[in-house]
Amino acid sequence: MSEDHVEIKDGLKIRKLTELRTTTAEEYEKVMLERVEEFKDKNAEKSVFNNFLQNTVVSGLSALLNLKLEVDKALGEENLKKVHKVLDDILLTGL
Repeated sequence: MSEDHVEIKDGLKIRKLTELRTTTAEEYEKVMLERVEEFKDKNAEKSVFNNFLQNTVVSGLSALLNLKLEVDKALGEENLKKVHKVLDDILLTGL
C-alpha cells in the first residue's frame, strides 16, 4: 500500500489528500475567462451586423432605464407610489 492511501477497518482504502493549493481556483477562473474572451472575439469576427445591433439595443435600453430612474427621482416617493397604484389598477382591470 502506498503512502497516499489509508486502509480503514472495513478494508476500504481511502486516498489521502496529498496536496492542497490555494491557487487552483484562481487558475481555473483565469482559464475560463480566457476561454470566454476567445469565444467573444471569434463571435465578433463572424458578424459585425449582430454586434452593432446588440450594442444599439443595449444602448437604447440603457437610455430608457436612465430616463425611468430620473423620472422616479423627480416624482418623489409618495407620488411614485400613487403612479404605481394607478398603473396596477389599470393593468388589473384588463384581466
